[in-house]
Amino acid sequence: MNTSYSQQKPGLVTAIAVMTLTSGIINLFWGFVASATALGTIVGVVCLPITILPTILGIFEIIYAAKLMSAQPQPVQPSPSIAMFQISTLLMGNLFSMVVGILVLIFYNDLTVKEYFARLNGQPVPAASVPAPVVIEPVEQPVVEELPVAEEVEAPKVKKRSNPRKIA
Repeated sequence: MNTSYSQQKPGLVTAIAVMTLTSGIINLFWGFVASATALGTIVGVVCLPITILPTILGIFEIIYAAKLMSAQPQPVQPSPSIAMFQISTLLMGNLFSMVVGILVLIFYNDLTVKEYFARLNGQPVPAASVPAPVVIEPVEQPVVEELPVAEEVEAPKVKKRSNPRKIA
């Protein structure tokens, strides 16, 4: 029994699993209620394919969350497609599932979550992109040589006219 993965499971992966499971249960009930409501109307048969979509998403969410929460971790990839479908459930009026989809997409970008999924699937762990330290070297002050000052040149004097002309 290999428990090294379950001991090293990051909290964000557990949060992804719990939120996905909760969203799956809500989508399952949401889809059943929407389908039952649609069947109770005159145009229910036409709307049924649209109202059954949250039920299908709920099933996929529950299966994915069960794989993430199992005691014996199974190789499973992050599923941004499920998160995108969760976000699209806003069109059905499910605000909770939309928020879960957004949070799950944010959590997938965390470095510890990426490393966990890479270890779980036997892939090389992505290297942390740490920028190289910036070394600031002291700058020497440039030596300014004094330039010789040019001699002052007298400006020519302008003579004033004694009789300025008047323009009328």
